[in-house]
Amino acid sequence: MKRKHFLYRYHMRKAAAAAVCLTLACGVCACGGETPDEPAQAGQETRQEPDEAFADEVGAAGSAEAEVQPDETAGQADTAADAPQRSADGLLDQVADEEVPQLDGYTLLWHDEFNGTQLNEDIWNYEPHAPGWTNAELQEYTESEDNVFVWDGKMVIKAIRTQDEKGKDYYTSGKVTTKGKQDFLYGRVTARAKVPEGKGLWPAFWMMPTNQSLYGSWPRCGEIDIMEILGDDVQTAYGTIHYGKPHAEQQGKYVLSGESFADDFHEFSVEWEPGEMRFYIDDQLYHTVNDWFSGDVGIDDRPYPAPFDQNFYVQLNLAVGGTWPGNPDETTDFDRAEFEIDYVRVYQKDHYDTNVMKPEKVYREATEDGSYVYNGDFAEAEDLADEENWVFLLDQGGAAQASIRDGMIEIDTEKAGTVDYAIQLVQADLPMIKGDTYRLTFEARAEAARTMNVCVSAPTAGWGRYLPDTAVELAPDWQTYTYDFKMKDRDDNNGRLEFNLGGTEAADTVCIRGVRLEKIEAE
Repeated sequence: MKRKHFLYRYHMRKAAAAAVCLTLACGVCACGGETPDEPAQAGQETRQEPDEAFADEVGAAGSAEAEVQPDETAGQADTAADAPQRSADGLLDQVADEEVPQLDGYTLLWHDEFNGTQLNEDIWNYEPHAPGWTNAELQEYTESEDNVFVWDGKMVIKAIRTQDEKGKDYYTSGKVTTKGKQDFLYGRVTARAKVPEGKGLWPAFWMMPTNQSLYGSWPRCGEIDIMEILGDDVQTAYGTIHYGKPHAEQQGKYVLSGESFADDFHEFSVEWEPGEMRFYIDDQLYHTVNDWFSGDVGIDDRPYPAPFDQNFYVQLNLAVGGTWPGNPDETTDFDRAEFEIDYVRVYQKDHYDTNVMKPEKVYREATEDGSYVYNGDFAEAEDLADEENWVFLLDQGGAAQASIRDGMIEIDTEKAGTVDYAIQLVQADLPMIKGDTYRLTFEARAEAARTMNVCVSAPTAGWGRYLPDTAVELAPDWQTYTYDFKMKDRDDNNGRLEFNLGGTEAADTVCIRGVRLEKIEAE
């Protein structure tokens, strides 16, 4: 029945296209006889400089308040007074701006409600790419209407699995962008969408700068990921920004309870302003960022709020496989591998104050005995799931239980999972100051000899390592472990101590106590 559902939709689209051709052949057309301008060739690079209102601000600290004027013609087509009309290219006319919900304090800049029969190429570009183009992804992005089509008031991006001449799985999918057609600086960017479920599927709603060389190549140019969801965890959505060199990122996540993002449509939004970005799902704020930078190794940072003070454009795609979601498996149902988008809407305020200052970083204070690790003696049986102090995490098939008692934490492994971070005990918000030397000390033991990995990572600085991943050989008796390291990167108020117990054949219980991180030498 699943395959029949897809074939029905496919043949109905073909029948609709044939009806349009018949209408045109009979000379019945309400488009006024004009042939639309030929769209830019697929893959053609279209560079656009930032809006003039803000051009002088790039590379200069401090600026006067400036106004962004909405584009009153963006996303509109000629409309008839009484009813939608079909044009020569098979598009139904766009919903009028006044029919789109308005937001207090905003003006509608552009939108697409996908009420036609074809993709509106006045707004969107296809962006074809060969397999392996980025992130070790498997799909070929095509310009085929089998991969991107408009149907029943929605744009559908469909991933398709076939076999090549050698009988190997071959994947195609779709990626569309508004680059060079709907570029803008600041606003509220919203899409209502429903994602597919399945291992290896990776839908995304995101933004990139029109001029990606202004501040340097990725990630220095900046990237705004409004929504990413992994097909094997469709209860969780991520909102992320990428920037700087070394690569830095700040990510928030939103977890549904009792339902998934594959069950129904949800609205994903970002409010992008000169000094802050706020991420929403169904109008619920879940992530705020305001302390990014634009810099390079050994070079002073560009004036804030670079790199997010330039024109960006919208992208929508459905990736298959890759470094983050992993590859599809036998459970992935490609008959239902469809990313459905009900609408995309971009709103803008009448003006934005661009005279913004970067917030000062707040660094954790050491305890009275000089340790930056809180509750390192495990005197408090704290909640290990509340994101405060110690946090216990499971991923990638890991299954374990952790409990604090008798001045230690005990971790009982049921399944080790496939990677070392499948079972993790972590503590974030550790202050790391460039040039300073730190000492990590702890005691640990295991029921039987086994290995555990320890590190101090940089979750908001590209997941680098301040203390490199280090194998710790555990034995049944308590042993003391000490590691010294010098912080060589830019200051970071969010170092993260990690004890990683996954990805091994051993499932022996591990106990840890007396954890300290102290500064032993300041530059």
